[in-house]
Amino acid sequence: MIPEKKILGVCAWLSVKFDIDLSTLRLLFVAAAILGLGSPIVIYLILAIVKPQNGI
Repeated sequence: MIPEKKILGVCAWLSVKFDIDLSTLRLLFVAAAILGLGSPIVIYLILAIVKPQNGI
């Protein structure tokens, strides 16, 4: 099953690649962004550039 991608598809791509629940992964990214843990927005943008375009 291919998960639904929302913004850039990074969380959907990571959930398929590492077999992680999509909702949990999105919640972790949002919590990290709110708490400011390790620049999650910058990491998200880098992953959006790195992930394959023909993937999900």
